[in-house]
Amino acid sequence: MIAEPPPQIAPASYVTIALASAITGLSEKAIRRKIEEGKWLEGKEFRRSPDGGIFISLKGYEQWVEGDRASRSGRAVSASSLSLMAKRAESD
Repeated sequence: MIAEPPPQIAPASYVTIALASAITGLSEKAIRRKIEEGKWLEGKEFRRSPDGGIFISLKGYEQWVEGDRASRSGRAVSASSLSLMAKRAESD
């Protein structure tokens, strides 16, 4: 008898808050607070399902942890970036 290989399971791009809590180590309350306070942006770190459920983007979470500001439009600009922009504006 030939054994069939086990099914391949791909990780989900978006997970529930409960599963995100288990994966990241953040409490469910901390995750909800980041969403409520606007520290996590809809479409970046999380999305809402058609029925209003909240799903966390694992890729968005990783970028947030790594401080990837380039991929996070709408966020504060760093002081060094502001300084560089001011210097460019003065030279124009």
